[in-house]
Parts: sequence; structure tokens; C-alpha cells
Amino acid sequence: MSEHEEKRETDAHSGTETTGHEWDGIKELDTPLPRWWLYVFYACIAWAVVYWVFMPAWPALPGLAGETDHTRGLRDHSERANVALALDALAAERADGFAALEGASITEIENDPELLGFVFAAGEAVFGDNCATCHGTGAQGFVGYPNLNDDIWLWGGSYDEIRTTLTVGIRAEHPDTRFSQMPAFGRDELLTRSEIADTADYVLSLSGGEADSDAIARGGVIYDAQCASCHMADGSGDRTQGAPSLVDQDWLYGGSREQVMASIHRGPYGVMPAWEGRLDEATIDVMAAYVFLLGGGEDASERPTGQ
Repeated sequence: MSEHEEKRETDAHSGTETTGHEWDGIKELDTPLPRWWLYVFYACIAWAVVYWVFMPAWPALPGLAGETDHTRGLRDHSERANVALALDALAAERADGFAALEGASITEIENDPELLGFVFAAGEAVFGDNCATCHGTGAQGFVGYPNLNDDIWLWGGSYDEIRTTLTVGIRAEHPDTRFSQMPAFGRDELLTRSEIADTADYVLSLSGGEADSDAIARGGVIYDAQCASCHMADGSGDRTQGAPSLVDQDWLYGGSREQVMASIHRGPYGVMPAWEGRLDEATIDVMAAYVFLLGGGEDASERPTGQ
């Protein structure tokens, strides 16, 4: 009788045959799988076979399965087609709202409860899909990404200005993009580290920060020579070139001395994509109105003096 035909040892405690394997005196039992587990396993195999027949499942060489490179299944099911149908249904559902929004002013939107509700509903969805990654789900912003709830605007906060910014982007590839560039004074060795420190002290003093008076005086001279042409002599900024105000204590890249020095050193260069071509005109209208109505939008009469 061969070794495999010999009767295997039975464990005295459990009454189960062993496999013949043993490690350090511990013998492996040949315990059968529970019947319920086997039934479930066999049912899964049967389900998989049925799925292969009815649903797209098997990759195939191009041309062997119709126009696609996989088996289509008897149901000819396609999630791509389902998504397209869902988008078409959503567009049809929103059609009346977009039609009412076309050409409407912000005042008209605010005075029309139904249209206002549409803007908030559709705008929230569009914002969540396209803007929340950078600006946050509540549009609160992060370091390097503006807060859209306040009244601090680099390029203007009217509805038309917001819409223009969304359309052409900031430092984007659009031919009419809004563009400004702050020199990297440290990286490009335009200023020494001590000069950058003095300039940061002066800049912080514009918004009430405290620093050594001699450092502020030295920084003021550097500021007048290097920074005033964009940020203005009084630090109020210039929206026509996206130069932020330095007197409002609102800092896009952080307002600590170290963060201001870092901004002067590297010259921040944030980019916002141009949404023209990515979104249709009606969707850009909704997004512009939604951002305006978050709370920081301003009428032309509310623009800071001289901007």
C-alpha cells in the first residue's frame, strides 16, 4: 500500500483526520469546509457565469466584439450610456432655469425667489464639481486659495468681474487671461535676505504690525523702489493688475512675518483655470451668480476708492 493510500491518523480530541503535516509537535487537521460556505461559493460561481453571459465582462481583441474591445453581453449594458442619459435628463430639468437666468442681472436674480433658488441649487452643484477642490466646499479658501465669502477681491467682486475671471482664468492658457506676476525677489537674488526681512517688517506695519523702527524705515525705502508700482504707495493695491491690498490684514499666503518673507522670496504664482470651453456659457453664468451671492459680491458703487 502506498504512502497516500495508508489510513491517515485521526485526532483523538476532535475526531478529525490529520493531513500528515506536523510542525513542532502540532499536527494539521483536515477539517472540511462548512457546507453553508461551500453552497455560497458554488452560488457565486453560478452567478459569475450568468453575469458573463448578460453583462460586459471579457476583454477581447479589437473587432472581435463589435465596436468595443470587450464582450457586450446579452443586455448590451453600458454605464457610459446611462451617464449620458442622466446628464441629458439633468440638462432638460434645468433648461427652464437656465433660460430664465440668461441676461438676468444680479438684482433681478435676488428679487426672483424661484430664480434665486435655482442659482443656489445649480450653483452649489457646479461649484462642488469644479471649484471646491481648491476653494473648499464652503468656499472658505485655504492658504494660497482665496476665500470667496468675504469682500476681498484681487480682480474685482462685481458679478461681471467675477464672470470674467471665471471665463478667462488667472495666469491660465486663455489668450485673454488675467495676468500678473510678482517677482521672486529672493530666489532671483533681487534682494538679500536682510532686505527681504526689512521689507516684510514694513509691509506688516502697513496693517498695524509692530517691528523695529529702523527695519521699517529701511523696508520703506525698498518698498517704494520695488513694490509701490503694483501695490501702490499706501499699500492699497491695484485690482487692474491683481495686486492685493497690504493694509487689510487679509493674507492669501499667510500673514506671519515668516510667511510674508516667504512670499517676497519666491513670488507667489497661483493659477486658476479658464472655464470657457470647459463649461458652457449658462453654467458659467450660474457659477458667477452663485459666487457673487455667497456674501462677498459687490456692486460697482461698493468698489474701493481708486480701484
